[in-house]
Amino acid sequence: MSKLPITQAPLTDLLVKRWSPRSFDETHEISDQEILSILEAGRWAPSSNNGQPWRFSVAKRGTDLHKKAVAGLTGFNQAWAPRASMLVVVSTQRDDTGQAHAGNHYDAGLAVSLMSIQAQAMEFYTHQMGGILHDQLQKDLGLSEDLEVIVVFAVGKIAAADNLEGGAYKAELAPRTRLELSEIVLHGKP
Repeated sequence: MSKLPITQAPLTDLLVKRWSPRSFDETHEISDQEILSILEAGRWAPSSNNGQPWRFSVAKRGTDLHKKAVAGLTGFNQAWAPRASMLVVVSTQRDDTGQAHAGNHYDAGLAVSLMSIQAQAMEFYTHQMGGILHDQLQKDLGLSEDLEVIVVFAVGKIAAADNLEGGAYKAELAPRTRLELSEIVLHGKP
């Protein structure tokens, strides 16, 4: 399935092709080398003061860790996300006082963004999920107190939309939309 966006300026093909499907091929097995390539992209993401606050828990489909990651997803996400080849739970480090450092979420977002683009270059698709049970994932994955779970993302090969039902099916077929640049660029408009 192709969901090419209508853009106001040319973009690199990787960005044009990137979107977040919910229908994943539940038979595709991702290789360890493919996982390493995706993780390596996150490893080399920019970060404030080179702090690299991100931590990744990689849950390949069929493993006990995957079952724990799926249990930490909220309702709707549990219906489609388990079909992806893997789920990645993203955490960030807390500071010495136990608080979340303001820039750590931004830095982790940069890492996940680069991982998404690397995955796309390898003809995988990703889908980020905020609908998660943060405390349950923290506990079930045995993460230390100095980490904060922030997001889970699915990685896999795309499958036909008819694997989905109801609202998920409709969303899968809907055109991609974004706010116009005039709505998000406040100053220095071209």
